[in-house]
Amino acid sequence: MRKIILSTLFFIVVQAIHAQNNPLWLRNSVISPDGSSVAFTYKGDIFTVPVTGGRACQVTSHSSYDTRPVWSPQGDKLAFASNREDSFDLYVVTLHNGEARRITSHSANEYPEAFRDDNNVLFSAYIQPAAENQQFPLGLFSQLYSVSLDGDRPQLFSAVYMENIAQRGDQWLYTDRKGYEDVWRKHHTSSITRDVWLFDAKKKSHRKLTSFAGEDRNGVWSSGGDSYYYLSEQNGSFNIFRAGIDGGAPMQMTQFSDHSVRFLSADKNDNLCFSFNGELYYMKKGEEPRKIEVEIVSDNFERERVPQTLTSGAGSIAVSSNGKEIAFVVRGDVFVTSVEFSTTKRITDTPQQERDVDFSPDGRSLVYSSERNNTWNIYKTDLVRKEDSYFCYARELKEIQLTSTESPSFDAVFSPDGKEIAYLENRSEIRVFNLESKKSRKVMDGKFNYSYSDGDQWFRWSPDSKWILSDYIDRGGWNNKDVALIKADGSEEITNLTLSGYSDVRAKWVLKGKAILFFSDRAGYRSHGSWGSQRDAYLMFLTPDAYDDFRLNKEERALKKELEKKAKEDSKEIDKKADDKKSDAKEDSVKKAEPLLFDLEERRHRVVRLTRHSSSLSDAYLNKDGSKLYYLASFEKGVDLWEQDFLEN
Repeated sequence: MRKIILSTLFFIVVQAIHAQNNPLWLRNSVISPDGSSVAFTYKGDIFTVPVTGGRACQVTSHSSYDTRPVWSPQGDKLAFASNREDSFDLYVVTLHNGEARRITSHSANEYPEAFRDDNNVLFSAYIQPAAENQQFPLGLFSQLYSVSLDGDRPQLFSAVYMENIAQRGDQWLYTDRKGYEDVWRKHHTSSITRDVWLFDAKKKSHRKLTSFAGEDRNGVWSSGGDSYYYLSEQNGSFNIFRAGIDGGAPMQMTQFSDHSVRFLSADKNDNLCFSFNGELYYMKKGEEPRKIEVEIVSDNFERERVPQTLTSGAGSIAVSSNGKEIAFVVRGDVFVTSVEFSTTKRITDTPQQERDVDFSPDGRSLVYSSERNNTWNIYKTDLVRKEDSYFCYARELKEIQLTSTESPSFDAVFSPDGKEIAYLENRSEIRVFNLESKKSRKVMDGKFNYSYSDGDQWFRWSPDSKWILSDYIDRGGWNNKDVALIKADGSEEITNLTLSGYSDVRAKWVLKGKAILFFSDRAGYRSHGSWGSQRDAYLMFLTPDAYDDFRLNKEERALKKELEKKAKEDSKEIDKKADDKKSDAKEDSVKKAEPLLFDLEERRHRVVRLTRHSSSLSDAYLNKDGSKLYYLASFEKGVDLWEQDFLEN
């Protein structure tokens, strides 16, 4: 795999920008205390611009990432965070000379929140939770520290998580965080949505000011101190509201829709600044908001082409049936590389993300998912020229879109006969697309699955392309799944194979489709209303003959093999005549499998536990004759590869 990734070399084209009017994605905006200018971040640097608009002044121009500016009370300095020394540290720049000084040096990320006074800055960092803090000790719930501009030893100011701090004497407005929900998520309502709080630094008391079931955040003081402005989604998208410190109905100040108001700040005279849809806005007291026209002129330090040799980040790997090519996705594009040589070909080159790549059985097609036109759909790329046998040497490729759905469609997998593709629609419904008819059919309803993240579903084709194995919610609930045997013809005929009451998952076909290998926590450490469990690898035999063959010892297997060899020699002449008849026929590029016949009546009595010790089991592989099991398991540190020989041990 290392050779494959190292052999991939491609170029990222970066558009050179020297001067740009009305640039987008101006972030972390904050108005100066006197209301004359706005500091913001753009492309990893900090700028200031007058509230009247015009040419922005570049404050920092370091090659590292500078972000989150905070004004000093006098407006002559800016504190900001920069990763110039790997992790984010606190820096302060004096605006009249542009000199930036580093004032913190901990290995944790440190971000400025507010100036306590002209000489001390509050910053947030997750360093050491206080013993009396009742929040879960997680890096998201950082502490608040104070440090002087001289860079003295920081002092813990508050163990309670605080962000978006606005100070007025001993009274501090701040936003809380109750859970790990993404800060950019829109229209979120739950018990962990943010609220605006009031902290009395003298009394060391906290009081919640907002009570909307959704998001309230980013409170800033009004000039009188008896009210405050904040952002809320209570009437749709994030807009600015004003509310009294002592309660009362809030008043909506802006009426934006479609996009959210972000990064609210206020000066000493109730003039507001914020960001909307990537641009800066200024709202003078008593007036409507207006966009700040910004012109950025800066030196173009970015190279037009950046050559990169990638050593990590490859995923969604597929191997061709002849074992000579490997397809993989890296940086959101599909590549194919030769196993023997370093030749690598880029298959897709789109601004959208591709993933879930799979080879067709004949090696002449690739199927993958792509998020184009705001929806995931299935795409296929074929070799066009008959004389081309490999993607990495192909002269001509052709891409076609297979599905066109409003719901996301991804995780496409070719059937072994190459005629159909199974995939997920709307994250949990299993469907099959027929390449000849161009029609799709549902084989398992989405109600039998539960998806909480990308890549968490599991399904596998049978060798004869007529059945599908999948995880299945039946009686045990989403966290105690069973293994389902699904008929792939669209009849939605489903058989629950396991029914153990525990988690039976990730089944795969083994022994030519006569048995399935799956993982279960029925014997190990079990998850009874708590987190975590240990699993074992199991075999379920779908025919009595396969079960009997697996139980043969080494001597019995050798005798059976000898008898089969003799029978094969006796029929050699018959096989030769049959081959002569087929010699003039065109040979199919895909080997056809015999239809599978199951005897499921006593299947639960033909289950064998393969692993001897339950563990944190990652994956397992059974060899062709069922004599050896290879599996990945973690017991103490890391993951180890284990071998279980059923004939010797």
